[in-house]
Amino acid sequence: MSDGTDATEEIRSRAEADGVEFIYAMFVEMHGKPCAKLVPVSALDGLMSDGAGFAGFAAGPMGQDPSSPDILALPDPASYTQLPWQPNVAAMQCDPTVEGELWPYAPRVILRRALEAAAERNLVLKSGVEAEYSLVVRNEDGSLSVADDRDNMTLPCYDAKGLTRMLPHLTAVSRNLDAMGWGNYANDHEDANGQYEQNWLYSDALTTADRLILFRLMVHTLAQRDGRYATFMPKPFADKTGNGLHAHTSLWTADTDEPLFIGGSAGGPDTKGLGLSDMAYKFVGGLLRHARSLVAVVCPIVNSYKRMGVGAPTSGATWAPAYAAYGGNNRTQMIRIPEPDRIEIRLGDGAANPYLMFAAYLACGLDGIDNDIDPGDPNVDNLHAMSAEEVAAKGIAVLPPTLLHAAEELAGNEVLGAGLGDTAEGPYRDYFVKTKKDEFLAHHSVVTSGEVDQYLTLF
Repeated sequence: MSDGTDATEEIRSRAEADGVEFIYAMFVEMHGKPCAKLVPVSALDGLMSDGAGFAGFAAGPMGQDPSSPDILALPDPASYTQLPWQPNVAAMQCDPTVEGELWPYAPRVILRRALEAAAERNLVLKSGVEAEYSLVVRNEDGSLSVADDRDNMTLPCYDAKGLTRMLPHLTAVSRNLDAMGWGNYANDHEDANGQYEQNWLYSDALTTADRLILFRLMVHTLAQRDGRYATFMPKPFADKTGNGLHAHTSLWTADTDEPLFIGGSAGGPDTKGLGLSDMAYKFVGGLLRHARSLVAVVCPIVNSYKRMGVGAPTSGATWAPAYAAYGGNNRTQMIRIPEPDRIEIRLGDGAANPYLMFAAYLACGLDGIDNDIDPGDPNVDNLHAMSAEEVAAKGIAVLPPTLLHAAEELAGNEVLGAGLGDTAEGPYRDYFVKTKKDEFLAHHSVVTSGEVDQYLTLF
């Protein structure tokens, strides 16, 4: 019996035991939008051998046009997950192929190849994410309001009353996370009105990326059932804290599963006093060096740059870094060291495609390791309380102010060009940059009501 047949029979057996009738054959395009076909378990043989067929150009930015051959999305059996909120359905994440070859425009393929290259160096990237989201309703005029109309405190973060009012939603999400075996360990009301965060245990980067895609789908589905919208949009409200995607990240050995970021005798001397290994500090150095390019990948939409800023908003705190700095338990910078075993990369936001995000983080971090990039001394200052001149005097880089600026930085970055892989037409980086520049210019050409209000009779 072939390995493929073994995998098919294993999935068939699991589906039968779970009472699963249908399978979502899923992949994501550049923006992270989940694309799927609903496949009956009775058609499992064809799905596992041939994949699910898609017209790739219709899905989103996938490097195709209407004349391109079909994408055949091949399921990864290891990703099989019964959906407890729809228990007769399971999901399998797929690796898109075209004419028998893995498709280099597919974000999951990009991450898989990056992780395989790291494995050749006996390295595994592990991460856990903090996926913030907001629960909102659409008003008759199309505007947004917080779904919980009593959630109007100036400082709502961790508010027990707000948490209590949303218990039906939050406990449903928590139970589903545990039912899938992810290990939910915390659920809280975040800093903005209507904003929540629900945490599960870390894993290897591919598994965590797969799970984040399902988490988003689950939260959207449960909110819709309750007559609400869930949004991971970085800045849904101008006057409220936005939605981030902090990633707690570390490298481990592939063969013995040993952590490599902990300082001390095994990891070498702790040269910066934060408990990390020399390898970890160099990884941080690579992230900081490439931060102005990296931000285009992990803050990938026009709205992302409305979340960034200097200074605390009226809601009490801001979690969006404006500067490429690192340090200890200090939330005003891009990289925080919460414990001496990992780094918290605070750069990404709710729009980030997790596959591209992890591939980009890995490329920058490994460049730091390979080139002995020193991140400098840890920052101990409150960066939000410092002037731009004071920050510049410390040699700390300012992050780009718009998606266009960030895309232009990325365009010349060879490390990220290599890390995101090549296509037949050139680096995937170039395709990403063109897509994002076009996206910025499309938004920039729209005349907003704010412009009319300010300029209509000014001159």
